[in-house]
Amino acid sequence: MSRILILDDDVAVLNCFQVLLTQTRRFEVSVLSDSTRALETIASGNFDLLLLDMDMPVVSGMEVLRSVRQSHPALEVVVITGVGDVELAVESMKLGAYDYLCKPVDAERLVGSLDRALERSRMHEELLRLREHGGQQGPRFQEAFKDFVTQDPGLMKTLSEVERIALSNNSVLIRGESGTGKELVARAIHQLGCRADKPFITVNAAAFASALFDSQFFGHERGAFTGAERAAAGVFEEADEGTLFLDEVGDLELPVQSKLLRVLQTGEYYRLGSTKKRAADVRIISATNKDLDAEIEAGHFRRDLYFRLSISPILVPPLRDRKGDVELLAYYFLDRYCAANGKQIKSISEKVMDILEAYDFPGNVRELENIVATAVVLETSDVLGVHSLPPQLRAAGARHGEAPQGVRRTLADMEAEHIRAVIGYTSGNRSAAARILGISRMGLLSKLKRLGIEADPPTAGSAKARSNGSSQ
Repeated sequence: MSRILILDDDVAVLNCFQVLLTQTRRFEVSVLSDSTRALETIASGNFDLLLLDMDMPVVSGMEVLRSVRQSHPALEVVVITGVGDVELAVESMKLGAYDYLCKPVDAERLVGSLDRALERSRMHEELLRLREHGGQQGPRFQEAFKDFVTQDPGLMKTLSEVERIALSNNSVLIRGESGTGKELVARAIHQLGCRADKPFITVNAAAFASALFDSQFFGHERGAFTGAERAAAGVFEEADEGTLFLDEVGDLELPVQSKLLRVLQTGEYYRLGSTKKRAADVRIISATNKDLDAEIEAGHFRRDLYFRLSISPILVPPLRDRKGDVELLAYYFLDRYCAANGKQIKSISEKVMDILEAYDFPGNVRELENIVATAVVLETSDVLGVHSLPPQLRAAGARHGEAPQGVRRTLADMEAEHIRAVIGYTSGNRSAAARILGISRMGLLSKLKRLGIEADPPTAGSAKARSNGSSQ
């Protein structure tokens, strides 16, 4: 049974919460109305979670939260605040609170938030246990990052942040150019979080006109409007208890932004044509390729909605800034599309790789994948040559002159380099490396022997890597 401490200066509120949570028979509840005794009580109580009111005299909830984060960093905190205190709530989550609830607090939403906060705590303890036993990353981590291919330190750092952010319930704003893999990041956050077994719903926010927003986001009842022959759920209902991914959120019309903000503030909505209140129990992850700061200054995006969406921001770097990833990804896609098309192209010519590495890739990884996919279909030899590239890249190669003859590294060379990096990441732990690579330990040992790297020592500084990084 989880131990919960409720801190609120209003005794009536304390009594109400205590009765509500005790009746679930899943929590052992303690209450405290004197915020000056908070740290003393927490230190002596071995609590799993703190339910904290922000508006208290003498010692405010924010002061208590700052002290708790320093003295008891493992203690999960859910805060309670007024509807108008959005920036205060955002600040509390940046300090490490798991969630915030606006007064008056809905009982069902309160219990759901506490359950997820406690689940995050258990997940965090499990990750620590795995690392202490040399496991580094469990199957959930491996599955979440299976589509990521990178050796770039910047992207690896981003993936490390993704892992930590995923364990919270924070709203996440993913920024990055088109084709950088923002949806892959969103899916990884969902898979690593405590809502992983619930729905992940993706919508293109730019496609929602103001007149259709209520019906498509909140659903409608039969007869709510002409043509509504039967009731239908909206995306908030489809994503209930799970994650709602709003792609291209920077393209939302201003009237739609206001409606979205309202439901995020209150946590409630109504189906069109209904008077029954519904709880919006979803985690919001949004993405944009726009500069939202500039959009706010231009009056095209609401500042208060921005604060709601970007509690935990993530920036996905463009391909041109990912050092070494062009060659790695080019061979990754070569292998994939050769298998898909029954081709036996063994390598990429030096000239082609020079052209690719000099190119800016405005379409990022998606553009590189398309280039390689088309070149594989066109190539008739066992070496991918310049003649198989799109016209604009062939022209760029002609302008830069011919490169030395020869080919780049083979797939075996690339595989050996990646295995070395993973073994370095695990500080030489072969079992952990095998889990990250998605093969058995015996399979890894066989590869090490075949590639002649069975005696290679761990590489310095390799613990910075978190996993195979993103192909898109």
